[in-house]
Amino acid sequence: MNARDAGRHDPASGLARRGAGVRVEKGIAENHGVSDLATDFGRMSKAYRVRTEIEAILDRLGEGDQVPPERELAARFEVARETVRQALRELLVQGRIRRQGRGTVVSRPKMVQPLSLRSYTEGAIGLGRRPGRLLVGWDDIPADPETAAALDISTGSTVMHLERVLLADDEKVGLESTYLTPARFGALRTTYDPTTSLYAAIRASGVVFGSAVERIETVLASPREAALLECTTALPMILLHRRTIDAEGVPIERVRALYRGDRMAFETQLRE
Repeated sequence: MNARDAGRHDPASGLARRGAGVRVEKGIAENHGVSDLATDFGRMSKAYRVRTEIEAILDRLGEGDQVPPERELAARFEVARETVRQALRELLVQGRIRRQGRGTVVSRPKMVQPLSLRSYTEGAIGLGRRPGRLLVGWDDIPADPETAAALDISTGSTVMHLERVLLADDEKVGLESTYLTPARFGALRTTYDPTTSLYAAIRASGVVFGSAVERIETVLASPREAALLECTTALPMILLHRRTIDAEGVPIERVRALYRGDRMAFETQLRE
């Protein structure tokens, strides 16, 4: 048997070759950044573990209770304070905790709003919350193509744009823009109080709601929107687009509603 054949049949030699192959593959992986990804995953796993441990602590606390400070949590879990800070940031975005003064406290559970043709007021009251609205603006503007299509009018036609901040127990949770045609709802300018339910006012005018199509997506707020909602532009938002028609199929409104992802959630009932 020659040396080449001996090497082919020698298990130790084969193992060495396989080991060399592993080393080569590892080197290739490192050159392609896989080693960096594994390191990043390790960091993320540690932050995830700390976050789940903090969540267990939050489950034992009540709304408004103080969350242990970063230094204490880092010592308890034997991790760097930056790891704790990352976990707390994620819990802040989720709405489990909120900043209060120089500390952090447990948040109130999210407000779960049903997707229906009920007004925001009706939904909030049904959940035991106190609804409210702050008027941002009520202006006549030219309809852009999307608004014109939703309201079955020509692009550039005048529409009423009603923009309001939505409140739940005096906390800013959403920013709602409603577009209406003045030909149908112009009288609301003098009869409607924009801090109250718009749907109640529309129903009082004799309009019967028929159905709506709603699209939901996640976005980040613009600096203006974040300022109105008193949050950062990094906070995930829930964006709802709605087109509502009456019982005869005539358009009522186009709505663009932006909700804070840390304070609001939505649910609907599905039937076959």
